[in-house]
Amino acid sequence: MAGRLEGKVAVITGAGSGIGASMAELFCREGAKVIAADISSQQKSVAGKIGGSCVPVHADVAKSADVQAMLYRAVSEFGRLDILVNNAAIDGEMLPTGEYSEEEFDRVWGINGRSVFLAMRYGIPLMLANGGGSIVNVSSMASIVAFPTMPAYCAAKGAVSMMTKVTAVEYATQGIRANVICPGAVVTGITKHMPAEYIDNVKASTPMGRMASPSEIAMLGLFLASDESSFMTGSLIAIDGGYTSL
Repeated sequence: MAGRLEGKVAVITGAGSGIGASMAELFCREGAKVIAADISSQQKSVAGKIGGSCVPVHADVAKSADVQAMLYRAVSEFGRLDILVNNAAIDGEMLPTGEYSEEEFDRVWGINGRSVFLAMRYGIPLMLANGGGSIVNVSSMASIVAFPTMPAYCAAKGAVSMMTKVTAVEYATQGIRANVICPGAVVTGITKHMPAEYIDNVKASTPMGRMASPSEIAMLGLFLASDESSFMTGSLIAIDGGYTSL
């Protein structure tokens, strides 16, 4: 039986660990060819475990040249681009807005916000050449509700959500769908180095009382990347254990 992404080619950023690594493994298992992009070099280990259907690529997603090279690699390796998952992100410093440095704001924006624009800017023409595709942008519940001491992160994630909506409307009749995943707290590298009391407070405010695993988020990514979500575009989907329902 064919997989849910059989014959599709995907680019996944932040694929060296966490949600991105889980998506790379799941997408390949469902028949896709994947470009696993990351700046950490961990994408090599991820691709090595998956096999020939996954190609690791080093990319600084805040740099236009790296993003373009990453996207064109999908075409040179596999002949097309059908799925784009913008997942790479950092949390940045945790300080009140009145104490936040311009340099740190720019750094967080470059990786969490500008990178999504760059990938869509240069990925959309490649998708149009094949008649369309699916864009899955990983935002955050921090684009829906405020998280004190994270002004840059919240601002960038909010921008991701709105850029996605604009893109969805612009290309709705041209075969390109764009949707947003808004995860709650997930067991990833970002949350592992956050202050323990901060994470404890988030879990205590989550009706399910726990954090998500990367694989739980990856399953939603698979649905949005596949033809099963063919009538969905411009949607923001919270997958947060009920956090934003309170």
